[in-house]
Amino acid sequence: MELFEKTVEKNYVYEGKIINVRRDKAALPDGKPCTREVVEHNGGVCIAALTDKNELIFVRQFRYPYSEVILELPAGKLEKGEDPFEAGKRELEEETGTVAAKYYDLGKFYPTPGYCGEIIHLYAASQLSATHMHLDDDEYLEVEKIPVEKAVEMVLAGEIPDGKTQALVLRVAEMLRRGSIDGGRA
Repeated sequence: MELFEKTVEKNYVYEGKIINVRRDKAALPDGKPCTREVVEHNGGVCIAALTDKNELIFVRQFRYPYSEVILELPAGKLEKGEDPFEAGKRELEEETGTVAAKYYDLGKFYPTPGYCGEIIHLYAASQLSATHMHLDDDEYLEVEKIPVEKAVEMVLAGEIPDGKTQALVLRVAEMLRRGSIDGGRA
């Protein structure tokens, strides 16, 4: 069975700085008409920086939609046409004051595929060196190092609700277990 849905008409109902919202007319695989609501987003990056002591560098920051402080790995939005890898390196240094000698592409994460086209590119970094943080004018955060094993426990206990961070913590832990990423201790 063909699963593809065909876009018949795109109708923008909101165009903003970070997102656009569409209400599209589409055709189901059997040809019947349907409506699809879509949030367009340029995407983002998330990077797991691994210290030589097998700690991950996290940030705590207030997230307005949830009205709470969230623990997450460094992340940021992509500008239109921006290279995700370069954005990941930039966000790591801006948010944590850290650069890395080695980087690993860990794939993509689709946070909300039911209605949003956002793609978050996932990276890991090792062999870290300290530089200086360069926070945006509207960015306030705290940096915290957590051992990988403890971070996995926190994910499994529901203490880290951020999806991109959960996925990346578990991927890095598994890569360390397999020996396919340079960490501190094995």
